[in-house]
Amino acid sequence: MITHPKLLAAVLLTLAAALVAFPGLPHTDAKPASAATGRFADLAGDVREADGHRYAATDDTGRTMDTAEITQAPDGRYLAVYHTTLADGRFHAALATSTDLRTWTRRQDFGAGSSQPSLAADDRGGYVLAYERDPANHIAVRGYPDLDALLAGRAARAYDAPRTLSRCSEGTPDIVSARGDTVELTGHYRAECDTDRQLRATLTDFTTWHAERDQRLDQALEVWGTAGNIGDRSLLELGGERLVLVEGQQWRNEFGTWRTYAYDPGSGRADRLLPRTHGGSRAFANPSAALVTDPDGRPALLVSLFIPREGSAPGEAGQLIYWREL
Repeated sequence: MITHPKLLAAVLLTLAAALVAFPGLPHTDAKPASAATGRFADLAGDVREADGHRYAATDDTGRTMDTAEITQAPDGRYLAVYHTTLADGRFHAALATSTDLRTWTRRQDFGAGSSQPSLAADDRGGYVLAYERDPANHIAVRGYPDLDALLAGRAARAYDAPRTLSRCSEGTPDIVSARGDTVELTGHYRAECDTDRQLRATLTDFTTWHAERDQRLDQALEVWGTAGNIGDRSLLELGGERLVLVEGQQWRNEFGTWRTYAYDPGSGRADRLLPRTHGGSRAFANPSAALVTDPDGRPALLVSLFIPREGSAPGEAGQLIYWREL
């Protein structure tokens, strides 16, 4: 009888791999979960073939840009939201701008206890920002009427969501859409106050919050032996199809076991991604991606990944930003 938890999980993973008919993309005989996940793997699978990249990204003040999520403003500037652990021992979420995707100027600090930020344009010319807030880890949402208000940190609307799925923690938000009075988000909840699992949520008129578990996505990663946390995720539309990038941890509290997956909402299947870096880093977390116009004026896929120190090659730990022209 197997009693050691890690050995038991390894056996279960082997059995699952034998039963599942869709091996992951690291194998040469892999069949992607969808055309979109396969296309993403082709474009983003090798940082060495990127048209531009930066490892260990920092802003102009020297702050690390951990968990950076990047979008592009109508005027062409790139907007990054990210967090850094400062001297007070707490996370501070921040906003920075860039014109070349390599050098970043910090424009706003959203305060101590803010982390894992996500930013999206709404359909009214404004922006919605969401982040995890402590103490009492929960999701906070802020609305800005325009880009100037965002850069100045002048929120016109604010909502701090109650924890309804976990009494311990809910966070790592990603904004799926912001249309009219409705903001759709995803995030995590701390299941049984032990392990992070996925949630979907809707905020209506910055007054009404509804959250529910996303067990289908959890199951898609658990097939790959994800016994640790399932956390940050990011929605991307590629070639007219939706896919979700999501992080999963093989063993809780072992940061070198973070992996990135491409999930197909249609089939409920996920592909494991193994990006190749210049030095051979093996751990990747907090994935996000966006379609942008790159600094050379060409359409490109922009990818942002956090490389934990425990799974990094020399010089590669921290935030990796890279892009591939389409």
